[in-house]
Amino acid sequence: MLHSAEFWVAVAFVIFWGILFYKGVPGNVLNQLDSRGKRIANELAEAQRLRQDAERLLKEYEAKRAAAEREAADIVSTARDEAERLAREAQEKMTDFVKRRTATAEAKIAQAEAQASAEVRAAAVDAAIKASERVLRDEITGATAASLMTASLNDVRTKLQ
Repeated sequence: MLHSAEFWVAVAFVIFWGILFYKGVPGNVLNQLDSRGKRIANELAEAQRLRQDAERLLKEYEAKRAAAEREAADIVSTARDEAERLAREAQEKMTDFVKRRTATAEAKIAQAEAQASAEVRAAAVDAAIKASERVLRDEITGATAASLMTASLNDVRTKLQ
């Protein structure tokens, strides 16, 4: 038995494990494994928390993006409505402007017609007066003719104008 290799291997094995237990190696190994397991568990928990935070932030940003898109769509819709309203107002103003210009032009035309008619009437009156004056001058003479002529001319002028 003392000369057997298996015996000495067994003795060396027992001594080796005895020294290991005496030095507290298995406890240290277990403590290190436990601390490493706790560290890994903490890292996993931290990773899980970070993932949840990231998912929460992603949801918040998606909600904010959706709200911003809705707001942008509202702004575009409001701007489109405002542009349409301004276009309608501009069209109405243009229509009113054209109507006013047309009315002004028609009034100027009517005024020009009235002025032309008055000028024609005045020319006709002057011609009638001159013709009457010649007729009366040739047929009526003397002071009676002059006074009759003046009274008639004044009467005609006031009636025609």
